[in-house]
Amino acid sequence: MNESDRPSPKMIQAAGWRERLSRGLFRSLRQPNYLRYFVGQGVSVMGTWMQTVALSWLVYRLTGSAALLGVVAFLSQAPQLVVSPLAGLLIDRYDRRRLLISVQWLLFLQSGLLALLTLTGWIAPWNIVMLAGCFGVLNALDTPLRHALIGSIVTDKQDLPNAIALNAVVYNLARFVVPPIAGALLGLTSEALCFALNAVSYLAIAQALRGMELAPPSAATARSAAGFGEGLRFARGSEPVRLLLGLTLLMNVTASSYVVLVPVLAKGVFAGGVGTLGILLGSSGCGALASTAYVALQKTRRQLGSKVVLGWCAVSSGMLVLATSHSLPFGLYATFALGFGISMANVATNSLLMSSVPDRLRGRMISTYTGIRFGMDAVGGLIAGSAVSAFGLSPTLSVEAVLVLAGLAWCLARRGVHHQPLALEN
Repeated sequence: MNESDRPSPKMIQAAGWRERLSRGLFRSLRQPNYLRYFVGQGVSVMGTWMQTVALSWLVYRLTGSAALLGVVAFLSQAPQLVVSPLAGLLIDRYDRRRLLISVQWLLFLQSGLLALLTLTGWIAPWNIVMLAGCFGVLNALDTPLRHALIGSIVTDKQDLPNAIALNAVVYNLARFVVPPIAGALLGLTSEALCFALNAVSYLAIAQALRGMELAPPSAATARSAAGFGEGLRFARGSEPVRLLLGLTLLMNVTASSYVVLVPVLAKGVFAGGVGTLGILLGSSGCGALASTAYVALQKTRRQLGSKVVLGWCAVSSGMLVLATSHSLPFGLYATFALGFGISMANVATNSLLMSSVPDRLRGRMISTYTGIRFGMDAVGGLIAGSAVSAFGLSPTLSVEAVLVLAGLAWCLARRGVHHQPLALEN
């Protein structure tokens, strides 16, 4: 071999880096389109969490109403129940990248208006409610689009479960890091800054998407409204899919509502303020980050099925502690366990579905999943906020804990179904 043909030390080092990357937690980042998306997504979700914390604190600061917290959370998520399934038809029929870029610009306008109203002092409960509803409709398009786009940009389908989990890792890293930062900012300045930062963050994902070249939907994939029934028939015809979607519904209508109640816990139970709010949400984000990183390392579908069960165990533990304890250290454990378990179960479910569904149904299936996942969050938040106003915090959490334990019993009784092949390749 000539001297000139020998690889340089830098080439050898780069090859070794790629080899380690191909086997580890970040193996899906080998794919350029996904790497670009990953970076833009990271910036975007940091902005989203900044706005989430600021908006919940703004509502509670202006009104002191747990019920209104539930209403705002409901309007931010409820359109998922109606819009997401219809969005699935658009996702399967049109260019996902162009659709997602358009949605980012609309979200930019929504957050910018929220920042402007807050900065000028014109913000009020009625326009918060209106803007929360606008965000809910746009988010119902944005969420399934982002999920489905991963299936298009990850060309090596062996990496798809890892890419889905890494997507959740980014979300939960922001969930862990951003709330304490947002809490500190809220102690120093107006909520308007948080809303403005979120508006700018949408431009990051839009810019990342601009550089991608994706194949357009095939003729077989681009179906009309008649294709909506195909997705429903598919979900009804698979016992594992029915179980996974049923468990997702139950968890997110009960346990996930704790997020809406965190301002009430911070102020009413733990006698704290915005700093306590940030710490509790940060603890939840830490648990979610740990669980999603763990799921990203799993390499078989059987391992993913067992993680659904493990997630339910963690959620049950967290709800029991949250319902019975009035100590901040126990509250931090409870929010950690809830963040860990909810994220683990949801990410494992998402990975099981997305890694098996045919591309022609991917938009409709992920839209069904996100509609249940986030739509039931909205329903649960509305119920929880209203129940706290009517009956108090402790009885509400106790009832939710009982329902979560019932879900755990169901999950354990049917745990063998998680390991059945989904048989979606036809």
